[in-house]
Amino acid sequence: MKRFFTIILLFALLSSLLLTSACSSGEESEVHVFFYNYSDTYITSVRSALATVMNASGASFQNYDGNNNQTTQTEQIRTAITKGARVLLVNLVNTGSADAATTVVNEAKNAGVPVVFFNREVPDSVVNSYDKCAFVGTDSEEAGHLQGQMIGDYVKENFQTLDLNGDGEISYILFKGEEGNNEAIHRTRYAVEDANNILTSAGMKPLRFYDKSNANKYLVDPNGAWSAAAANQYMTTALASYNEANNNMIELVICNNDGMAEGAITALNTAGYNNGSGKSIPVFGVDATDAAKNLIASNKMTGTIKQDAEGMARALDKLAANALAGRSLLDGVDEFTVDEGVAKIRIPYEKYLG
Repeated sequence: MKRFFTIILLFALLSSLLLTSACSSGEESEVHVFFYNYSDTYITSVRSALATVMNASGASFQNYDGNNNQTTQTEQIRTAITKGARVLLVNLVNTGSADAATTVVNEAKNAGVPVVFFNREVPDSVVNSYDKCAFVGTDSEEAGHLQGQMIGDYVKENFQTLDLNGDGEISYILFKGEEGNNEAIHRTRYAVEDANNILTSAGMKPLRFYDKSNANKYLVDPNGAWSAAAANQYMTTALASYNEANNNMIELVICNNDGMAEGAITALNTAGYNNGSGKSIPVFGVDATDAAKNLIASNKMTGTIKQDAEGMARALDKLAANALAGRSLLDGVDEFTVDEGVAKIRIPYEKYLG
């Protein structure tokens, strides 16, 4: 019995030492990376790619999950600065206004710590307010244009097959994601606008939103999380009223990210569509996540727009290394496209059809 308690005591002591070591390692990390939400599929791919390149380059880093809460993330950033963070990489939660980004920059500026925002864009004025601030992301309009071209070309080539009720129009449902987010705004606009330009130029009618009572012509995740769950719920509800039995089936699904595309496809599967064979409704997304690629390969999803997680990770690693070495953030970034007049690196998109 005495030996048993001795073993328990030693185990508890070892666990305590390991926990203390893990906490100390986090506190001693030089690069602190703040993600808006670990549950976002694309952000998960960025987190994985960034860990790979930073481990390869020997950078010490610590990740944080903002859990889609700006107050939580801001406090995480303040704590990291207090603990001696030398570089902040911030995937900001709230991009609906400049307030959150301004607060973060002011905290970093007061401490003299370089800050690099990524993926979720902040205004030029915020970046230009601090000489040790930059942004790594995409051209938010480009994804919308590419998606619109992809959808327009596909619908034009398959119009008769897609027009299930033979009314000469293709009805669509669109999942926007987050209100106030530039990526969501531009994808929503150009995915439909550019597709319609292709269709009308070919003498076909433009796309028609499935629900005439919805003036916005999109559905938005109420939690601003671009989630599969929200898209699944919306799609399931829509299919209860808009279906082949009622002769008004939704004939096209447009999603502003692949997570929402996954949710929509799950709802379609339940209704007997997009199971890899048989009846199928075209579904388009953005990000080219591994899950989306698998869905495309199995004929359950039509196409997506690749958002380069690896390219974003390489750029972030380069800027972090520059900051740690005391160099300008944009020193030696010739492989990347940089905006004129503001320290913003743009990672290009590309179409992905499998």
